[in-house]
Order: sequence, then structure tokens, then C-alpha cells
Amino acid sequence: MPENSGYRHGAFDALVAAADAPVYVVTLASGAERAGCLVGFASQVAIEPARFLVCLSKANHTYRVAQRTDVVAVHLLGTAEASLAALFGGETGDETDKFARCSWRTGPHGVPILDDAAAWFCGRVLARHDFGDHTGLVLAPGEGEIVRSDPGVLRYRQVADLKPGHPA
Repeated sequence: MPENSGYRHGAFDALVAAADAPVYVVTLASGAERAGCLVGFASQVAIEPARFLVCLSKANHTYRVAQRTDVVAVHLLGTAEASLAALFGGETGDETDKFARCSWRTGPHGVPILDDAAAWFCGRVLARHDFGDHTGLVLAPGEGEIVRSDPGVLRYRQVADLKPGHPA
């Protein structure tokens, strides 16, 4: 089967849209520099041992800071946190201190934890994989917290019209 580098539409796109996956906010820190972005490509990828994959666009500020850190936080957003999705997806850390515009605290390993997220976990980066315009970080989940057990998860369809701070 040939590589689909020019493929943009069709059954695959319809299937992915129908799945309507949750979106996450990934935060991290390297020294005093904090970064975070909205992530649409993320999933648990193993059970034992537990592993989670988050993919960061190579175009954004968070990706560049992620090159200098080995722990990230993954935040699950509820439908009530659409403003966090807009902040972390619609603004770029190249121009905006996103953390000055939301409530957060320093978490494990100095990683910023968003106070209004429905749930979060920190993960140690085990591997980085090049996926073209994104780099995947394979995480070993560690410490985390469930803030609200039934948050009505924020999904891609609910943020699809968000204008990104950087192109993917």
C-alpha cells in the first residue's frame, strides 16, 4: 500500500470525525520556562505497563520546550473548561503567557497543573517518535488526580472551529 502523504479526505477522515476523541491540554516546564498546548492526538497505548501517547505539533512553542524536559502533565477537560481549550489551543506561547491567564499550581517535577481541569496525570517521557508534522511522546503515567469523576469530557467536535495559535 503506498504512503498517503497527499491524502486529505475520504473514509479515514469521516471515521476519525465520527470517533470525536477527547482533547487534552499538555503542560510542561524546563527550568523557569512553562509551556502548554491543546492536544487532539493522544491515547492510551498499553495496559501493562501503562503507557500514554501525546503528539505535539512541531510548529508550536510547547514542542520546543518539550525537547528540554522529561516529564509532562496531561489534563482532561470537561465541557465546562472550553475556555481553557481556547486559551491553550488558540493562543501561542511565543506571544502569550497562557499561565498568567488561568489558575494553576506547581505539580510533581515542577510541571504546571491546571486547577480547573477535570483530571490530570504526570508522565515521564520514555520515547519520542517522529510522525511527520508532529512528534509523539510515549509517557509512563505517574502521579495524578481525578477532580470531577463525571465531567462531560470536552471533545474535538466542540473545539473544531477554534483558530489555532500555530498551524499544525
